[in-house]
Amino acid sequence: MPRPRKSLGQHFLRDLSFVRRIVEAAEIAPGDTVVEIGPGRGALSRRLAEVSPRLVLVELDASLADRLRETFADRPTVTVITADAREFDPDTVAELTGRPYRVVGNLPYYAAAPIVRRFLELPRKPEMLVVMVQREVAQGMAARPGDMGLLSVGVQVYAEPRIVCHVPPGAFAPPPKVHSSVVALKVRPRPAVAVEPLETFFDLVRAGFAAPRKTLSNSLSVGLRVPASTLAPVLESTGIDPRRRPSTLSIPEWEALCVAWRLAGSPGRNAREEPDTAGEPHVVERPAG
Repeated sequence: MPRPRKSLGQHFLRDLSFVRRIVEAAEIAPGDTVVEIGPGRGALSRRLAEVSPRLVLVELDASLADRLRETFADRPTVTVITADAREFDPDTVAELTGRPYRVVGNLPYYAAAPIVRRFLELPRKPEMLVVMVQREVAQGMAARPGDMGLLSVGVQVYAEPRIVCHVPPGAFAPPPKVHSSVVALKVRPRPAVAVEPLETFFDLVRAGFAAPRKTLSNSLSVGLRVPASTLAPVLESTGIDPRRRPSTLSIPEWEALCVAWRLAGSPGRNAREEPDTAGEPHVVERPAG
C-alpha cells in the first residue's frame, strides 16, 4: 500500500460515504467520459469505473500511477495518465478527443485554483467539475456579492458553483490540518460576460481587487496606477458607488464597469501591478483518493 508523501501533502480519502456524494453530484450519465484528477489509491476511481464507460485517471505521482495501472489492468475502459493537471490537455488523450467529458477529483490544495482555472479556460471545457478542495477555497468559489473575491469572479464567469458537502479531516488518512469541501461547478455554455477579449474583463477585475480592503475607487487606483479622480467619471457612468468595497460587486456590475472603462480609453491598462493576495485563503495540503 503506497504511503502518503509529505512532499505532495497527500491525504488519502477513506470514508466511502463521501465517495458516493461526489459521484452523485457529478450526475454521470451512461455515455459520459470522466477525468479524475489526483486518484491516489483509487478509492473514488473504483466507483467511477463502475458508472462511467470511459475513465481517464490523471495522477502526478508516478508510483501511484503505476499502482493504478496494476489495479485497473483488467479494465480496458480505464486509462491512467502520469501528468500534472495544471498542464493537462484533454485533446492529447485519444479517449477524450472530440468527446464531452466531466472532471471529478480530490485536488491538491496547493494547486486547486490553477487546476480549476486550467479546465475552465480550455477551448473545450468539461461539462461539469466536481472537486474536493480546502473549505475556504470552496466558499470563495461559491461566494455571493458581499463576500466575493478574485477567485469568485474567475470561477463564476465560467461556471455555476454549488457546495455539495463539507468533509472533516477524519475522512482522510492521515487527517489533514484543515477541513475540505466538495464543490460542483456546472460549466456555462458561454461565459457570463460578453466582453471580448475576455482577458480585458479580467484585467479590470484583477485591478479592482488590488487592494480589496479599500473602497472600489481606491483599489482600482492602486491596481491601475492612476489617480482616483481619473476613474471618477468611469464609475459615475455606471451608477456604481465608488465607496463600495470590491467584494460587493456582482459579475454584471463588473461587466458594466469594464464596458465603461473601455469606452473611457482603458486608462492605466498598461500600468497594472500584482493584486494584494493577503486576504486570500492559504492552501497547503492535498487530500488524495
